[in-house]
Amino acid sequence: MARSAMIASVVVGAGFKPAPTNGIRKGDTVIRRGDEHRRRSIRLSGYDYTQAGAYFVTICAQARTCLFGEVVDGVMQPTAAGATVETTWRCLSEHYPHVELDAFTVMPNHVHGIIITRAGLKPAPTVVGGANGPACDDWVETGLKPARPVGDPTRHGLPEIVRAFKTYSSRSINLHRNSPGTPVWQRNYYEHIIRDEDSLNRVREYIMGNPMRWQFDNDNPINWASSS
Repeated sequence: MARSAMIASVVVGAGFKPAPTNGIRKGDTVIRRGDEHRRRSIRLSGYDYTQAGAYFVTICAQARTCLFGEVVDGVMQPTAAGATVETTWRCLSEHYPHVELDAFTVMPNHVHGIIITRAGLKPAPTVVGGANGPACDDWVETGLKPARPVGDPTRHGLPEIVRAFKTYSSRSINLHRNSPGTPVWQRNYYEHIIRDEDSLNRVREYIMGNPMRWQFDNDNPINWASSS
């Protein structure tokens, strides 16, 4: 089965209702700027985040600090911290066998990505490494546990997967900049449940086109004065 068809079957086969037609939002609850600091849940009440499905996730840096790089002529230029974030994201599917990763981008002060959780487990892939960062095995030193054995029935929901991403990327960034315990991410995150293939494709386009729209992005510091 082609990858796009496989993803669509996960999205639609879970019994989701058609996606709303009012575009893409950062989460099923719309949050005004500044509200993200309030300690309250922004997850969809009563929804089982351990079931098979696809999720558009946005995670913002603490205080929206541009820690991860800069956009130059519509192209993201990551710092060492940005490269760390990208590698940690790629390693998620190594450590959670039921997770598939789709479109993803690192922005100067946030990340966008699609996480797909499958009903069945897949074999753990081989070690990933390369120009964008070290192999996933090298991240065990920051607390990222080795992949579970094939067939392990343990399933982690979206909140646990995001928590792991934030925890291990923070530890690695702080290890390399000698700043233990310094917050890297905001306490919460935004998510949008992707309910059909059309929505999936819109989210992909939004994610991959994000660097080109950075100058208009509400998370861009140059736009804060005009949006307040």
